[in-house]
Amino acid sequence: MTSTAERATTLLALHTDPTLLTLVNVWDVASARVVAQTEGTRALATASHAIAAMYGYEDGEQIPRDLMLEAVGRVVDAVDLPVTADLEAGYGDAADTCRRAIGIGVVGANIEDQMRPLGEAAAAVEAVMRAAADEGVPDFVLNARTDAFLRAADRDPHDVLADAVERGRAFLDSGAPVVFVPGRVTEEQVVALVDAFGPQRLTLLPVPGSPSLSRLEELGVARCSFGPFPQRVALTALQEMVEGVARGEGIPDGTRPLT
Repeated sequence: MTSTAERATTLLALHTDPTLLTLVNVWDVASARVVAQTEGTRALATASHAIAAMYGYEDGEQIPRDLMLEAVGRVVDAVDLPVTADLEAGYGDAADTCRRAIGIGVVGANIEDQMRPLGEAAAAVEAVMRAAADEGVPDFVLNARTDAFLRAADRDPHDVLADAVERGRAFLDSGAPVVFVPGRVTEEQVVALVDAFGPQRLTLLPVPGSPSLSRLEELGVARCSFGPFPQRVALTALQEMVEGVARGEGIPDGTRPLT
């Protein structure tokens, strides 16, 4: 096992590599081990929505911070790969939450801006990176998230893009190595974001209808993660089995002994 600082450096290098980093998000030890053992996996990311759902909580910091960190810590302990954690908006204190996450071996984190005043959001980014440096992990991969597209509603797309660019640049200036812009974005918007941030500085969640992963790599995107969708894929397979059982069918062909 390498140190937390060394794993952070490894994770940061995976973001700066021109090869697109893909992170299929996990929510417990079983999902973490399956993903980690699959060829091509170089790091893991947890999904806050999926972890909250696992415990019966709604998304949006409804789950207690201690319970979220406990679940994340179990994932870290279960694998030998770098782990980055979705920590929502930081549960009231993003710097302290990330400091605690580093203490259990986490080497990166998503922190949402929730479209708070830009100065406040940028200050939170700076505080997280300062806390990481104080903990001896200067390469902590803060994936500073702006919700500009998620909260766009019926606003003019040009204004939404301008907000994302302004906020992302402020987060980079505050020390974040990458900026996460979840939501449906067109290829033209991806190009604009990469031009604004620089290559290998943008993270996306490629929802259905987004440009292909190979195209996003060509455009200079650093990373794609998948949020709650991997859990939804797994639960869809479970529900389809249940529907089959109700029709008199059994265990689906091709089921793998993964646990």
